[in-house]
Amino acid sequence: MVQLAYRWGAPVRPYIAPVVTCRVAAAPWEHDEYWRLRREVFVEEQRLFAETDQDSHDDHALPIVAVTELLGMADEVVGAVRIYPISGEGDCITGARVWFGGRLAVASTYRRQGRVGRALIDTAVGTARTLGCDEFLAAVQRSNIPYFERSGFEFIRAAIVCGTPHGLMRARLERFPGVELGAQAAA
Repeated sequence: MVQLAYRWGAPVRPYIAPVVTCRVAAAPWEHDEYWRLRREVFVEEQRLFAETDQDSHDDHALPIVAVTELLGMADEVVGAVRIYPISGEGDCITGARVWFGGRLAVASTYRRQGRVGRALIDTAVGTARTLGCDEFLAAVQRSNIPYFERSGFEFIRAAIVCGTPHGLMRARLERFPGVELGAQAAA
């Protein structure tokens, strides 16, 4: 990661990598950075959890990361999201295979650009579709609902998660093509 430098006493803007790719975390360092970023955002910054945001869903979730590139090499994890099936064999009534996405986190220097969050969303839903998803849901913090609506989700109902107002949202699957597993989506 490129560190902040000072020139003539004024801070220099943080470096924003022009190339960011999203993929299911594979390398050990990607997993380590995935957990670091989640802790940074949900424990330290938002204080939604006291010590860790990990739960039983992490035992079977697929971690997806957004990784910057520097000189053609993977450099830093700047985004994270997890996806997991909540009805692997299909719902007993509809037969639908439902997947859930959550814990979407973007490093502070990459927020407000829209590209990292959108690439994570596209990769998350596309990966779930490739794995047989018939319905994709997400609990989204209230302030992020408009962003998710612009990104292909529809609001279902209000919810409270970790004492914070959220909206339960559903992806409009027709807007998300499947992705080849292991493929990278550029942000």
